[in-house]
Order: sequence, then C-alpha cells, then structure tokens
Amino acid sequence: MPNYQGVWSLTTQMQNRTGWPTVDATIALFGGGDENKNTIDTVSFASAANATDFGDLTVARGYHTAVSSSTRGVWGGGSTGSQVNVIDYVTIASASNATDFGDLATVNATLAGLSNQTRGVFCGGYDGSSDVNTLQYITIASTGNTSDFGDATTIFNYGAACASPTRGVYATGSRDTYEYITISSTGNGTSFGNQASGKSGGAAASNATRGIFGGGGSGDLEYITIASTGNGTDFGDLSVARNNFGATASLITAMFSGGNSNGNVIDTVTIATTGNASDFGDLTVVRSYARALSDNHGGVQ
Repeated sequence: MPNYQGVWSLTTQMQNRTGWPTVDATIALFGGGDENKNTIDTVSFASAANATDFGDLTVARGYHTAVSSSTRGVWGGGSTGSQVNVIDYVTIASASNATDFGDLATVNATLAGLSNQTRGVFCGGYDGSSDVNTLQYITIASTGNTSDFGDATTIFNYGAACASPTRGVYATGSRDTYEYITISSTGNGTSFGNQASGKSGGAAASNATRGIFGGGGSGDLEYITIASTGNGTDFGDLSVARNNFGATASLITAMFSGGNSNGNVIDTVTIATTGNASDFGDLTVVRSYARALSDNHGGVQ
C-alpha cells in the first residue's frame, strides 16, 4: 500500500486514485425459499458475517427467481405448492417488506432471471403442466406485468442466468447448454456454448466480464466470458455441494446462498481468479431457493 502523506491538490489525488484502498459496499438480498418461506435477509459484501433480517416477501414461496437494478430488487414467479405469477419488489437501500410489482404472463416456477440497470428478464420455467421456453421482461424502475421478449431455442426449467450490462446468458438446466440475448432489444435466444457439466437446479452470478455457474447437486463451479461465446471452463468448487440455491455478485465477488444439503451456507469466490469458494457466513433461516440479488451485479454497472 502506498504511503500517502501531506496535503495533495485535487490533480495529485486524481493521478494517484488507483492506489487508494477500496471497500466493496455492495448489498446482497436473499428472498424466500422452500415454498413456505417469506424471509428476506441481507449482507454487505464488505465484511464476512451472518445475514440479518431485511423484511418479508408479499407471498411465501420457493422455486422463484430474482432480478435487480442498483436501487430496486425484484422477485418473480415460484411455487407455494402450486405455481404462481407473483412479482414483488423492495428498495434495496431501505429495509422493509416487499410490495406488489405486477404479474408474470402466466404462472411459472423453476425459472431463471437476469437483469441490467433497466430490464429484468425471466427465462424458461414450468407452468404447472409443462416446461416452457418463454422469455419475458419487466422495466425495473416501473411496476407492471411482464411483456414478451422472445423464446429460448429449447424448453427448460431449473436453469440459471447472469448478465453484463448488454448481454444476458442463461443455462438451460439439465440440457447442458448456454444461450444468450441482447437485453436492450427483444428476440429469441441464440446458442452460446455448452456447460462443462449439467447444472439443473444451480445458480449463476457475474460481473461485467465473467459469469460463474455452479451447483446443480454438485459442488462444481464453471465460468464463461460473457462478451464472447464458448463452452464453460472449470473454476473450482463450492464449499458445500448443493442445488436449489441463490447467487449474486458485486464487481469483485460472487456469492452463493442456501440450498439443499446445507441450507444456510453463504460462500464466495473472487470472480477474476479461479479457485474454491470460502465460507462467508449464514442465512438467518435454513432454506433452499433463497434467491439472491444485489445493487452492483454485472448487469447494473
């Protein structure tokens, strides 16, 4: 660390800004789980610690997904024992209960979500009778029902998704493939590559450059470079092998929350490197499907 002393002009400060220490002030929220949990927890990426209570979802549910901007967190779909079309939201900076946002076009569970600063996109899922290939979106800053975005090339559920500011990538669950979309436009999904191993029931997180997909009953983590296309590459392992969990990220760190097998674990990896996950802390409630979001993930920079 440089030894900064004396009185600096603003010009000198700007010239040396890259040497200043940085604090990861990103906030993560974890909502719902197990078809009967409405708990929303929160942690700060700045310091490893257990989660604390934030508020409650409007409807207790699992098998849902989450999207967010830098100010607003949104959870969509899921199951209470049967599939629902609920969308609810919170203001990330203010601990409180969720508020109704609108509805998905149809009831939908086991779907995947991705977002940038403007849009959230809900991908695939199960409508109560069959898997679907629908892509639908919301404008996060306003409330309302979803609009049609396009279709994935295949029907799928138990997928996972992440995004850069321009491109969203979703994994098609046990079908072992990746597809991508351009978030600012509408249209059908395009082939991206193949997963290194199938991850049905997994989760994904990203910064603007790299997406990390993990779990699906295993402890495997793999990564992609979002701006290009290609197959997944081995990254490392989760601290606990599990599925049906949540994931989100800051600019620096990817975070994985809850899940089957050990349902209160929160662990993290550094996105720019490869390696195994480290323990961060615990959720307030043991549960699977603690779907996660943050105010500084790869899509909202």
